[in-house]
Order: sequence, then C-alpha cells, then structure tokens
Amino acid sequence: MTCKICSTESSFLFKTNVLNTYNVSYFKCSACGFIQTEKPYWLEEAYKNPINISDTGIVLRNQRLSRIVTSLIVLLFNRKEKILDYAGGFGLFTRMMRDIGFDFYWSDPYTKNEMARGFEVEPGRKYHLTTTFESFEHFENPRKELETILQFSENIILSTELVPSPVPAAADWWYYGTEHGQHIALYTKKAFEELARQFGLHYYNLDNVHILTKKPVSVFQRTVLKLPYVKYLLYLTSFFITLFLHSKTFDDMNTYKH
Repeated sequence: MTCKICSTESSFLFKTNVLNTYNVSYFKCSACGFIQTEKPYWLEEAYKNPINISDTGIVLRNQRLSRIVTSLIVLLFNRKEKILDYAGGFGLFTRMMRDIGFDFYWSDPYTKNEMARGFEVEPGRKYHLTTTFESFEHFENPRKELETILQFSENIILSTELVPSPVPAAADWWYYGTEHGQHIALYTKKAFEELARQFGLHYYNLDNVHILTKKPVSVFQRTVLKLPYVKYLLYLTSFFITLFLHSKTFDDMNTYKH
C-alpha cells in the first residue's frame, strides 16, 4: 500500500480481528511511520453509533482538554476571536468552552448537536482557531480532511495518541480500537511533521495534543511548549486563567430563553 501521508510504500504490519467479525490488515509506512488499515469496508457498521460504546473517557477527556486548551489559547492565540470545534460530537466541548468564556462554535456532519444548539458553524466563515479532538484517527484520507479543516482556520489544536516505539502488536495497544473498528489511521510525530511540511504549517507536540499552525510563535512561546510535562503545567495554569474570564453560560441562556 501507499502511505496516505507521504506516498511512500507501506509494508504489511499485522492482521487482526476487527468488530469481532473482520480480519483486517494493517500497514506501516517505511518513511514516516504512519499506520493505516486496508480499505475500511466495515465503517458503515462501525458507525451505527457515532460515539463508540467503549469510549468511557469521553467526559473526562473533554474536561481535561478544556483546561489544556484554555491555557493554549491564552498563550498562543487571541482569546476574543471566534473558535470552531470540528467533529464536535454532541457539542459537549463547545458548551464547556463557552462556559469558560470563549466564543466557541460547533461542527459535525455525523452527530446531532445536543449541548451547543444555537452555536453551529456558519458556512463560509473563517475562524481564528479550530479544535478537533479524537478525530484524526478516524480519517480515511488525512490530507483531504486537513485541507478541509484549513478552510475554516490556519490554526489547529487536535488530539490523537502517537504510535509507541517499538510498534505494539495488535493485542498490546488499546488505541488500535479493534473492538469498535473506527480507528483506521495512526500517527507518529514524523507523520505530523510531514503533514505540516506539505501544508506549510508549523508543528508542535505536547504528548497526545498537537498544534498545527501557520502562525509563527515567539521564542518565549516555543520555550514554554518545549518544557518538560508542559501539558500538565498548562492544565494547572488554566485554573488561574479562568479567574479572569467571563463565562458565557448566562449570556447564552438570555440570548435563547425567549
């Protein structure tokens, strides 16, 4: 197979059972380390429920990311601008970020907006920043999806787990997600660096949180991003930052209560 990131030849990695039904082959790129499945013919079955049953961490993950992203917005971006959550699920993250005090909006073509109604994406509008969490591993064509996201904003914060080194066997890494069959693209730092190069972006890595941006960062900002355990420092710093932000909870209620 050809790598969907860098177009280099990918070699067979292993075959494993997906959805307790299908024997699926996985392939690893010899250049950037990106792992992809064979053509995912099982996706219709995998997405009968858009949020898979084994994703018990969905609320905890959104809570933690809301903290980390709060600090990243204040550190790197303009907190007063409009921000889009792409592939935003039921709208939980959008609602949480509005409650903190950011002007967030929601977009997801496959899931109903239950928690951030009234704050849907405006077609054709440019946003200062796009967030998208636990989505890249679902993309059948990562380059095309990234191109779509960049139409909304040239600044992106995303989350996905990186492939460990050495590459684990099928039974030894939970993030393959074989029980639900939705994870068909798995990344290394080198794969993200290659995506950044192709689209003229800067790439910064904070463990499972990734930043792709056309915005050059200052020496101070770059130094902060390279600090040991920076993701946890950003989490803790957010508790101080939120003291100075004005929540949109009641403003939003007053806007729509009539």
